[in-house]
Amino acid sequence: MAALIPFNDGGRRQAETNGMNPPDPDRPASIDCTHVGPVAVITFSHPPVNALSVGAGVIDALADSIGAAIADPAVGALVVMAAGDLFSAGADIADFGASANKLDRMRALTSDLIEAAHKPIVMALHGMALGGGLEFALSGHYRICAPGTKLGLPEVTLGLLPGAGGTQRLPRLIGVEAALQMMLSGTPLDASKALALGLIDRVATGDFRAEAAAWAKELVAAGPKRACDRLPAGDPAPAIDQARRGLDARSLSQAPAFIIDCVEAACTRPFAEGLALEKRLFESLIDSEASLGLRHVFFGRREVARIPGPKTSAAGVIHSVAVIGGGLMGTGIAIALLNSELKVTLIEPRAEALDKAVATIRKTIQRDVDKGRLSAAAAAHRIDSLFPSATLEACAAADLIIEAVYESMDVKRQVFVELDRIASPAAILASNTSTLDLDVIAACTRRPERVVGLHFFSPANIMKLLEIVRGRRTDPGVLAASMAFSKAIGKVGVVSGACDGFIGNRMFEEYLRQAYFLLEEGALPAQIDGALENWGMAMGPLKVMDLAGQDIGWSIRKRRAIEQPGRPYSTIPDQLCEMGRFGQKTGAGFYLYPDGRTAREDPQISALILAHSAKLGITRRAVADAQIVDRCVLALVNEGARIVEEGIAYRAVDVDMVSVFGYGFPAARGGPMFYAARMGFANVVRRIEEFAAGRNGWAWVPAALLRSNP
Repeated sequence: MAALIPFNDGGRRQAETNGMNPPDPDRPASIDCTHVGPVAVITFSHPPVNALSVGAGVIDALADSIGAAIADPAVGALVVMAAGDLFSAGADIADFGASANKLDRMRALTSDLIEAAHKPIVMALHGMALGGGLEFALSGHYRICAPGTKLGLPEVTLGLLPGAGGTQRLPRLIGVEAALQMMLSGTPLDASKALALGLIDRVATGDFRAEAAAWAKELVAAGPKRACDRLPAGDPAPAIDQARRGLDARSLSQAPAFIIDCVEAACTRPFAEGLALEKRLFESLIDSEASLGLRHVFFGRREVARIPGPKTSAAGVIHSVAVIGGGLMGTGIAIALLNSELKVTLIEPRAEALDKAVATIRKTIQRDVDKGRLSAAAAAHRIDSLFPSATLEACAAADLIIEAVYESMDVKRQVFVELDRIASPAAILASNTSTLDLDVIAACTRRPERVVGLHFFSPANIMKLLEIVRGRRTDPGVLAASMAFSKAIGKVGVVSGACDGFIGNRMFEEYLRQAYFLLEEGALPAQIDGALENWGMAMGPLKVMDLAGQDIGWSIRKRRAIEQPGRPYSTIPDQLCEMGRFGQKTGAGFYLYPDGRTAREDPQISALILAHSAKLGITRRAVADAQIVDRCVLALVNEGARIVEEGIAYRAVDVDMVSVFGYGFPAARGGPMFYAARMGFANVVRRIEEFAAGRNGWAWVPAALLRSNP
């Protein structure tokens, strides 16, 4: 039976902080030292991304080589650089869960050896210097970069802070405001911006390695220039106060607040005391719920891209895509593809709808120009890559055809019958269906092996998740090509088996079912949404349905009422739809939307809910926020376990990534299955059994997989 624990080590895997591949055990670390006159050039290598690993011996080897060069009377200056395509993607997260002395060795290298050296040390950077890699570089006395180098401290995105002196050195180099912005956002800078801020000293104009060695030779007489010898310029209080005011009170992570504390210490305490505070706060974050959850998501995002089974070559390269349907979803998909520099044919037979779709696409692209995110030339190129058409024949030469028409089996079958006649034999035929049986759709063609589900989430040009649905006969090469396509367009692709609702909507159905039952029992919309949003969900379930369109859920419930009569819903959302309250698009759903977007409580809906409870003979009761969270979140957990048990999801982590990237589950909690593992599966089962003893207990049969895991 499958295991439910997404990562047995809680996200501590041997990989580096920017999320790239783990170190390759077949290509061990190495250090090379050469001499250019009085300059010792030390080059380290730890493929594939030069992770600064204590466990793999990188830190100790660097310490030995640098220490030997400092002690060598023939050496007047040092250059430290890296082999390969980048300087370093960061520290090795595997070291974080190890004994404290491992990280202390990294700190000793930067503070006690490099920064304290009496000979100038030049750090020569290229490609990327991120996280611990940049902290290592900051301890050097001078920095030179190859053009295009990216420099950043992204630890906050993992619920951590820079723990090797970054919080103390960075403000001294670039000032408090810029340092806070850089560490609180986690966003890297390019070399030119880093130079302007004073983070680096030079950008090379030619061979950065040769220029670094020549510059180091010049610096022999100049001696070291230590960041720790200065204090941040100017009055730090305004920037620190502003940063504290900007903290999100709902954040589950303490890392942003701790970063501010460390920067304040850099301005008010001796350097050694600041380093001690940084170390203490870093260590307090390592085992925090938020950091464990964020690290799980960090690695899980890459894990889900690995399709189990024999490695298969992708079935062709996708250069051109046709999208069928010019509605909200089809338009969003087209924008996402254009943003990825693909040629897109948009097919919509209704002239008015096609004109509206093209206008929306143009307006969205222009908005990016107006906000400075896109150049006018790039925008023109994207618009020129759009080919609107009213006929299906226009998709004949496309490598990939994505159907995004109305969610009706009859409509979709008609489209695929025509596509089978028109499309190139090598084309991949994809359906954007969110719930319908992909195998029934594929059976309408003579090439079911070329049919796959590509379920985008609305708005498709913004939402990260792409469910890749494998039918019974989907060719493995088509699945591999779809995953590669997902990565190419910047999506988090997760493979799902074919079933009603796939992974995400099948789980969300049970989540909504409990939310609606809670309305009947005593809660009101604002309490349900507020409880779940305060717990960390991006948006409460009732607001989500108002945003998506209540009529969409209504259509699905009508179908499922016939197919699954033994699993009833509350009729409250159906009553809304009968009143024409379809959500934001009609200005009213569970809430009123006076401005079209902002939810406002509506006494009419409160009265409707109370009347509905009375009609059912239910005596309403006070419902605690904690019970709302437990009922709704454990509904996700229980259905997620069933999905893994049935093989719809390959792994528990697939369920987590769908929930985080498609449904607003808080990344700091790792996803439903990771949350359940942290809670303890025995505790989850016990809580579910308590719910099973209450009203509508039929919905609370614990998944066998929950019982079978310790």
